[in-house]
Amino acid sequence: MAKTVIMDHPLIQHKIGNIRRKETGTKDFRQTISEIAMLICYEATRELKLSDVEIETPICPARVKQLQGKKLAVIPILRAGLGMVDGILELIPTAKVGHIGLYRDPNTLQPVEYYCKIPADCAEREIFVVDPMLATGGSSSEAIRLLKERGCRNIHFMCIIAAPEGVERMHKDHPDVDLYVGALDEKLNEHGYIVPGLGDAGDRIFGTK
Repeated sequence: MAKTVIMDHPLIQHKIGNIRRKETGTKDFRQTISEIAMLICYEATRELKLSDVEIETPICPARVKQLQGKKLAVIPILRAGLGMVDGILELIPTAKVGHIGLYRDPNTLQPVEYYCKIPADCAEREIFVVDPMLATGGSSSEAIRLLKERGCRNIHFMCIIAAPEGVERMHKDHPDVDLYVGALDEKLNEHGYIVPGLGDAGDRIFGTK
């Protein structure tokens, strides 16, 4: 069974408090989203496997640690997920980046794919799907389904704020995917927004509202 890890690091909690403020402007919001993503990524990669390798230091031969096996890929869900990518790449600059675009059908309210471009070797990589908000879980669940359809198996999900409804949906649909969550909020309102949340993350990242 997959796990949900709720971040308790003081820096993460402080920065989430800042982006919740309605007066936080686009520049500061975007920068802080990136910083939070980097800090969550630091925690989410804690269990990556290491191997020993022999190197030469300026002084003598030495045995050191390096990441073993699978390489990494970051897959943001468009468009808000783009705001998390740069922070993650600061920590893991060699990670490849894919993109999944989904919109909600106004009649069925179900997520519909409009774009999916992932690295050719994604099935061999450790994948981190990222989106700032996990609300109903519909888009996130569909994005992971699309990846599994393409042979991906080692998948993790990272978000900054989640609603209990989204967490429950993700565990139901994908019991093999670990969730790394900056803050778990109270609920969804009648419009599907997370409460207390921070509003529309995409609009606030890109200044479109």
